[in-house]
Amino acid sequence: MKQKILLVEDDSFLREGLTEVLQGEGYEVISADSFLKAKEMLNFFSYNLMIFDVMLPDGNGLDLCMQLRASGSTVPVLFLTACDDEIQVVCGLDCGADDYVTKPFRLLELLSRVRALLRRNTSSVYSSGSISIDLKTMTAFKDGTTLSLTPTEFLILSALIQNSGVIVTRTILLEKIWDCDESFVDDNTLSVHVSRLREKLGTNQISTVRGIGYRWEESK
Repeated sequence: MKQKILLVEDDSFLREGLTEVLQGEGYEVISADSFLKAKEMLNFFSYNLMIFDVMLPDGNGLDLCMQLRASGSTVPVLFLTACDDEIQVVCGLDCGADDYVTKPFRLLELLSRVRALLRRNTSSVYSSGSISIDLKTMTAFKDGTTLSLTPTEFLILSALIQNSGVIVTRTILLEKIWDCDESFVDDNTLSVHVSRLREKLGTNQISTVRGIGYRWEESK
């Protein structure tokens, strides 16, 4: 499953270049060119890493980071700054940033810092297409909107998304959801839960592998 990065940069040349490079490294990139657009994107998706330019046409990345931390988010933030002044760097770190790079920067250095932050990130959020799940809160989202799932449905969805592209056998699923909400779950009941889950998701990403189990298909 691809890790998702939010890139906030108003320089179109740099934004498009970084998007291409990061996508080439296997990351999914959502980009924004302004403070307001970034806030909108924060409401629609969950991310594994965020890269903020400090100076934006309608605000700055420092305020964006502070608002993010005030909301309780622990997603790593990397600042892009045109100034290596110590005061600005300290302000960035004080407002909750995890790291920074100074423009102009070397791509290999940036990618190294991105990989380091992603390794340190203990985020429990997984995303696939329009669907995201948060294991800590047992919450699922579609296009940023919370889905109303039972505990059993959530456990099925999380098992499938975490093993995207791999067949998850019915036996394994039954073990994961056994008596999770004080209701007996057998093989037939599992089929009913999967059917209801498909209806709630509104996607065809859960494939049935007849006689074996189910597989989560990445959206094209």
